[in-house]
Amino acid sequence: MADLPTWSAAQLSAAYASGALSPREAVQQLLAHIARWEPSLCATYALDAESALRDAAASEQRWRAGAPLSALDGVPCTVKENVATRGVPVPLGTAATELQPALDDAPPAARLREAGCVLLCKTTMPDWGMLSSGLSSFHRLARNPWNLAWNPGGSSAGAAAAAAAGYAPLNLGTDIGGSIRLPAAWCGVVGLKPSHGRVPIQPAYYGRVAGPMTRSVEDAALMMAVLSQPDTRDPMSLPPQTLDWTQALRPLGDSATGARTTSTPLRGLRLALQLDAGWGLPVPAAVREAVEAAARRFEAAGASIEPLPAFSTRAMMDGLDNFWRMRSWLDFSRLPAHRQALVLPYIRQWIARGERLSGAEVFHGFSQMQAFRDAALAATQPFDAVLSPVSPVAGYPAEWAGPTNDPEQPLEHIAFTVPYNMSEQPAISVDAGCTDEGHPIGLQISGRRFDDLGVLRLAHWWEQLRPAPRPWPVPPAA
Repeated sequence: MADLPTWSAAQLSAAYASGALSPREAVQQLLAHIARWEPSLCATYALDAESALRDAAASEQRWRAGAPLSALDGVPCTVKENVATRGVPVPLGTAATELQPALDDAPPAARLREAGCVLLCKTTMPDWGMLSSGLSSFHRLARNPWNLAWNPGGSSAGAAAAAAAGYAPLNLGTDIGGSIRLPAAWCGVVGLKPSHGRVPIQPAYYGRVAGPMTRSVEDAALMMAVLSQPDTRDPMSLPPQTLDWTQALRPLGDSATGARTTSTPLRGLRLALQLDAGWGLPVPAAVREAVEAAARRFEAAGASIEPLPAFSTRAMMDGLDNFWRMRSWLDFSRLPAHRQALVLPYIRQWIARGERLSGAEVFHGFSQMQAFRDAALAATQPFDAVLSPVSPVAGYPAEWAGPTNDPEQPLEHIAFTVPYNMSEQPAISVDAGCTDEGHPIGLQISGRRFDDLGVLRLAHWWEQLRPAPRPWPVPPAA
């Protein structure tokens, strides 16, 4: 079982069912694996080995009795720290938060527990989730397991690092402008931003979603089957819907049998290719070439590929940036002075403009969410899905607050991701290779509103079409 950190949730479930492995054995080995990684990676918060082993033992008894709570009973998971878990404080990544134990599990955490998943730990994030970085005033600096000098991205920084390092097969992140997909791209893992409302969350907010961060599309689909269960605490959630998430996992070929009956199994699919977002950082050659190569493979499998011009604008992002600055400024302004001083200086500089914004400017900024939505839906409506980079940046230093490291230009890297938060469309990051320096490159596949299964299916097909990925990173030598 030396390779157990590479096992998928599906493999663990099968081993539990056959009796070849127990949940307690799996959790013990993963806790030891985390202990080897964590002094360098710093991806965890509130790791509770005793509680995890107790939950694993209870799962073991259920499997022995032939009564598991779900197929994922006993499968280890991690949860981003801004998703409340009962009894654990929620610092929101900042030392300015007064720590009070959460009274209950937020909906995504509740669903994972109901399925019998074993929560190993929470994972780290930057202050208020407003950085694409592992930098935080509360948590230790999280790093990228592919190279500890690199940034894992954010705001689901610890979740992406944990997924790539093999802490658990199932990891939960959140995303309001790219916070699942961006770190997933930079850490070479799968990160799904579901349709808005598909996964109930608390607190709910415009564009905010929770979703899986895993090493495979299969595990993301298995996780979605649990996370998408209804919860009335989210007033923005979609109506309950019975979806067969395993539909996304059928092999290339005939939709009924999975047999490869044709050399062009994607015939009839109309895909768009977008390489220019209209604003933000330029796409470097290595990222462009990786996405173009992915498009050629989809085309060879029968899909039609058409270029998609930029549909979002600098004015949209500048307005949204103002609105977000005001939102964070209001959170900051309610703090006493001694707590304000604990917030990262970068965040304090970024939000300072919020104090000077007029009501008209804030309202205009708020209206840009609808502008993004209208533009994205109109531009992408003719297509089954859109292929694009996740980020125009392949990597940056661990100590930086974001790809520009400039609080006056903090969002230049989210031009490909943020439109789909505002439009409520599902979008996924899946690994598409790496640069010559070894930085992972993410391919984004975005779909029509509520077509989460279609996005997962295309990502699963891409896993079959792409060249074999490189081996996962291993812990530093002791």
